[in-house]
Amino acid sequence: MDAFFASVEQLDNPELRGKPVAVGGTSDRSVVSAASYEVRKFGVRSAMSVVKARQLCPDIILVPGRMKRYKEISRMAMGVLAEFSPTIEQASVDEAYLDGTGLERLFGPIDAVCHRIKTRMEEVTGLTCSVGAAPVRFLAKIASDMDKPNGVYIIRHEQIHDFLQALPVKKIPGVGKKLLEILHRLGVQTCGDILQRDREYWQERLGKYGGALHDRARGIDPNLVTPSEQAKSCSAENTFHEDTTDRVVLKKWLLAQSERVGEDLRRHGYKGRTVTLKVKYADFKQITRSRSLDGRTDNTTRIFETACDLLQKLELRRAVRLIGVGVSNFTARTRQVNLFEEEPHAVEATSELDKAVDAVRQKFGGKAVARAELIEFKKSPNNSDK
Repeated sequence: MDAFFASVEQLDNPELRGKPVAVGGTSDRSVVSAASYEVRKFGVRSAMSVVKARQLCPDIILVPGRMKRYKEISRMAMGVLAEFSPTIEQASVDEAYLDGTGLERLFGPIDAVCHRIKTRMEEVTGLTCSVGAAPVRFLAKIASDMDKPNGVYIIRHEQIHDFLQALPVKKIPGVGKKLLEILHRLGVQTCGDILQRDREYWQERLGKYGGALHDRARGIDPNLVTPSEQAKSCSAENTFHEDTTDRVVLKKWLLAQSERVGEDLRRHGYKGRTVTLKVKYADFKQITRSRSLDGRTDNTTRIFETACDLLQKLELRRAVRLIGVGVSNFTARTRQVNLFEEEPHAVEATSELDKAVDAVRQKFGGKAVARAELIEFKKSPNNSDK
């Protein structure tokens, strides 16, 4: 989807259309979550600080995010893709892979398929999207960024070699900043440069990543489109308006976040074994600490107590600007246990208290019931949700 969050805001509020809109907080400590194409012309990008965004575009219009609405539109978009193929893998809230094998017999040449998807997407969601098509997965992703917004880019089999020869290596999905620095030191700028040396050369220097990198430079990708991939983690975090070392305040944030994470786990039927604490200091240095439990859980109190224990072990020599908690290492509640399969980790029963709170909130709304220690705390404006 094109500039998804910002485009949804412009869709729902016609007064924002054609204007430099960004989704994010309004305080100087906030960051831009998404930027419309109108504001991108000024150099504003997602993850940029609001202060810098305002410097680049004084007329920028900042609107708060509405994740519930974005997820609603996302479900509509995925429904459109399901009209064309049963094999769809959702990669994020606004991006998905679709296996187009055999679609020509139903919808015509691949060019026609791409344009029919785009037309149908705009009819259903009211938004535009960009489509990339290629014989392999990673090239399709690269192609989807080649003609944005509202474009189509197709890499055919016979075009792969020439396309990759001039492609900057940083365009390959998975090539991050550190790997890019190594490649630049080795004189590599394009995929064509990678092929100047054999696969063994790259394996010696980069291990298994070297072999995969060489494969990508040749247009090889063994990864298939895998439908219904299970979520890997669930987390919540908050950035503060004022940095703090007050452990009482930090623990209250962890409690509020543990409630959000626990409720989300229970709603989707997951239990996790690993609890992770995330802390970002005032100097932007970030650390994480994790602990694996004896059993998988969706219990709010268990998540909170584990996060607090992890926090207690930190010295906090500097003020904290962000704190968060997450749960990973999932198993689905509906999972069928094989009696002949070793099951080393138990699955905790869902707390009766959590069940009762979830039921009340589902019936009467999220604010119908709250923990006593969070009532006054949640009224404070001194926070920024993420």
